[in-house]
Amino acid sequence: MSPFDVAGLRERLDQINRTTEEDGFWDDHEKAQKLLKEKKSVESKIDEFEELKKEFEDIGILIDLAQEEEDQSMVSEIQKAYEDYKKKFEDLRIKTLLNGEYDGNNAIISIHAGSGGTDAQDWAEMLLRMYTRWSESKGYKVKILDYQDATEGGIKSATLLIEGENAYGYLKNEKGVHRIVRISPFDSSGRRHTSFSSLDVIPEMDENITVDINPEDLRIDTFRSSGAGGQHVNKTDSAIRITHIPTNIVVSCQNERSQHQNKETAMKVLMAKLMELAQQEHKANLDELKGDYSQITWGSQIRSYVFHPYSLVKDHRTNAEVGNVHAVMDGDLDYFINEKLKMKD
Repeated sequence: MSPFDVAGLRERLDQINRTTEEDGFWDDHEKAQKLLKEKKSVESKIDEFEELKKEFEDIGILIDLAQEEEDQSMVSEIQKAYEDYKKKFEDLRIKTLLNGEYDGNNAIISIHAGSGGTDAQDWAEMLLRMYTRWSESKGYKVKILDYQDATEGGIKSATLLIEGENAYGYLKNEKGVHRIVRISPFDSSGRRHTSFSSLDVIPEMDENITVDINPEDLRIDTFRSSGAGGQHVNKTDSAIRITHIPTNIVVSCQNERSQHQNKETAMKVLMAKLMELAQQEHKANLDELKGDYSQITWGSQIRSYVFHPYSLVKDHRTNAEVGNVHAVMDGDLDYFINEKLKMKD
């Protein structure tokens, strides 16, 4: 069903409502909560469509009124109403493109500084702030799962859970290498530097989806937490690092309050990474995954952020570009995200 097949959405809502009225609906509390969450999502989509439909009808009424009364003063009001409508319509159209299997899921994003020392680590931290700002502007909840700060400044890596409907659908195309060109604040001679950081994006998998992983394929290490994380940070070896030996994929978690919770969260992230990798490599079984998948392909640059000698952000896949690099760094990413999604139109 398309995200805005309104007839299909109404039919699904009727099905859900009938199910919630059945005897024993609350016997399986987890299943009931999942269905109620879906109900809320379906109702929200129907309401959004109905609101847009009403706005369109209201604009028609305004136009008729202006013509009847030959009132030129209403033109600016009509133009503003139409511009608002156009933006909402485009946002709704973009949502209809989020029809992938996992597009509605939460997203797990991992940021890694490239080579280049402090400049690259500072750039990784700037990207962390940018995606946090974008997520918050969408009303999404941001949870830090892992944060490896760098002693000289910036971060070596960070992993975030972005919670909210369609988070993965919007963010999935942000995966790749991000490049910055600027006068380095760490270079006393004021030279221009180019630095790189990579972003990985995977969907958070539903809790009832499990993956069989051979325990012998895992190396589990504990270490002391670093960076942001509350009162337990740097006091106990509660942080967990899990290495999947056949693929060399490494995941870490240090933000939970106990070693057990950190291990549980790290395993969820690892399972999501392995499932995505199996799909990419067209492998039916995780045991077939072999080789080093930990290395970042630094040639796959998706976007450049130029601070000097001019101000420009350019996406190399869509050729979309804007001149206000500071607005983009403050989380104004929708233009780039939407242009990439529209490429599959």
